[in-house]
Amino acid sequence: MRGWWREIAGLVLPVACGGCGRPRAEVCPSCAAELRGTGTSRVRPSPEPVGLPVVHAAAPYAGAVRELLLAHKERGALTLARPLGGALAAAVEAAAGVQEGLGGPPLLLVPVPSSRRSVRARGHDPTRRIALAAAARLRRSGRAARVVPVLRQRRYVADQAGLGARGRLANLAGALEVVPGGARLLTAGRVVLVDDLMTTGASLAEAARALGGVHPPFIRGIPHGLPAGSAQREFEQRVGAVIASSPASFEINRNSPGTWIVAGGEW
Repeated sequence: MRGWWREIAGLVLPVACGGCGRPRAEVCPSCAAELRGTGTSRVRPSPEPVGLPVVHAAAPYAGAVRELLLAHKERGALTLARPLGGALAAAVEAAAGVQEGLGGPPLLLVPVPSSRRSVRARGHDPTRRIALAAAARLRRSGRAARVVPVLRQRRYVADQAGLGARGRLANLAGALEVVPGGARLLTAGRVVLVDDLMTTGASLAEAARALGGVHPPFIRGIPHGLPAGSAQREFEQRVGAVIASSPASFEINRNSPGTWIVAGGEW
């Protein structure tokens, strides 16, 4: 009910930019530019948790991007799901790899689940709402995509705010599971774990662990787009995408060795 009246209110009350408060703009041009960032990039937290898949982010978590995410998640600015979904869609495409092309397998967006307690408190599930907007944006661009919410919390999880990297890992260890019948849904395409924000990477690592029991993280073969004669190798079919990540995680990505590009795909 809370989400319903907020959406109606957004249609009849004056709109202010969720990033800077500028009137009569859901997202002003300046904040939209920050949300787009300088282009999606692979991001790595430090320390990087074991089991974290390759993750791409659209923008650093700072300034207007931070305010937009908080306005949507905590202040009920539900109409921001559309621009935030556009940013997530760009990160999903980067994570999945351009070598898949428009004729590639469907992209299955698996959102990191929120607790029932936080959903009740906020009146909506922000990550799932943004994932639905991202899937819609991808379909409009010609990519087959849908949201597959197969993860759920299997035990109580404390509020992550104020916890460091070790605390978050301990708090989330073993917290997620795949819903009955979820494994079958994951066979229909390329799995992309999605969240609004990555800080320590604990949530995405736990989500990947939960999927690991029913969905192999690697497959054998030659990815689409590699030159003829390329050697077969294992490649990751489960990746991650977020709207924002810490600015430091972008720096680590730029300065880390071992990332190279072949035929439009990152390896």
